[in-house]
Amino acid sequence: MEALLEPVFVFKLNPSFTSKNPYTVHFPNLPKIPSKPLVVATCCAGTPSPSPLLPQDSDQNSLQLSPDRTRDRRKVVRIAWEKLVRWSRSWRSKAKTDVLERTKKVVVLGGGSFGTAMAAHVANRKAQMEVSMLVRDPAVCRKYFPEHKLPENVTATSDAKTALLGADYCLHAVPVQFSTSFLEGIAEHVDPGLPFISLSKGLELNTLRMMSQIIPQALKNPRQPFIALSGPSFALELMNKLPTAMVVASKDKKLAHAVQQLLSCSHLRISTSRDVTGVEIAGALKNVLAIAAGIVEGMNLGNNSMAALVAQGCSEIRWLATKMGGKPATITGLSGTGDIMLTCFVNLSRNKRVGVRLGSGEELEDILSSMNQVAEGVSTAGAVIALAQKYNVKMPVLTAVARIMDSELTPKKAVLELMSLPQ
Repeated sequence: MEALLEPVFVFKLNPSFTSKNPYTVHFPNLPKIPSKPLVVATCCAGTPSPSPLLPQDSDQNSLQLSPDRTRDRRKVVRIAWEKLVRWSRSWRSKAKTDVLERTKKVVVLGGGSFGTAMAAHVANRKAQMEVSMLVRDPAVCRKYFPEHKLPENVTATSDAKTALLGADYCLHAVPVQFSTSFLEGIAEHVDPGLPFISLSKGLELNTLRMMSQIIPQALKNPRQPFIALSGPSFALELMNKLPTAMVVASKDKKLAHAVQQLLSCSHLRISTSRDVTGVEIAGALKNVLAIAAGIVEGMNLGNNSMAALVAQGCSEIRWLATKMGGKPATITGLSGTGDIMLTCFVNLSRNKRVGVRLGSGEELEDILSSMNQVAEGVSTAGAVIALAQKYNVKMPVLTAVARIMDSELTPKKAVLELMSLPQ
């Protein structure tokens, strides 16, 4: 029985290293080999013996697929693609267009870059549709897109009554921190059944409210139809009609599909969701995370730290969103991970640019005074700590950004503190 428990090793040396071919080396002080050894290891110092699982031809071309197998593989891929195309064509042939046909007027509140881009997009959907922009400056397009011209059916006005009269849909593009006062000022002209499509991303600093809460409360109509539009989308690329994908979220499934019909086209793909909370929280907090990503870039901390920071930030956003009732799948989708990647890794993001300048040593006050657009992440960062405490969620990266915004922590000190956290 003892012999059965102890392995026996028998080594054969390659003939190229000895004059005798081959000979066996036995290790001393080992028990005698049983009649049927259980473990035998054969090692060769030279080239290993051929494996029956690998081709014996030393030519690397022998590892390639045979022509027959290559043809079979290509056939499988071609069939899979053709099925996908047939399904897509079948779906498009059944897709309804009645919403676009019925829509006569769309109003856009706010004249920022994204509001302007969406106004142009909707106007291009149907030449007979009236798109009215309620703005302070009628020369809005020249301000953000000097090389573009708005469609002829887009008009700009500063009169709320004129802009809202007869509107079928409303695109709300006013920055979050100014939305309450703005909406209260125009509430008397808003039809109680007018669907509001929110383009604004962020949290109200003092109340921690999302746009789905701000709009109905400011308009004093808890049943005001609401839809959140979010996803990885830069206004300039939308103006240039580059392929883009976004999400519309509403608790009213029919309303979400109606907005999908209104906005979808060959270069803008719209998905629907009922997870309003998940879409809004991801859209708000990704701006804060983008500031952190910018700080890492501004401090030249490298790609390793950038990847680690964004991964940690994604986890923190998911933890909070799920505590607030959002779905994890939303955070890994277009309005979550998709928007986070775009905002954190691309320098067109104004929130990231704020972070880059902070990481380079500039003061926040100087950065904000030099910008002609609102970086929502700056104000939203202040709401993060309160939300983290309210829902008992640890959010070290996003909380560090909030402390930097409040001048209570320097970027360098924040990095040292984050790297010292328990593992």
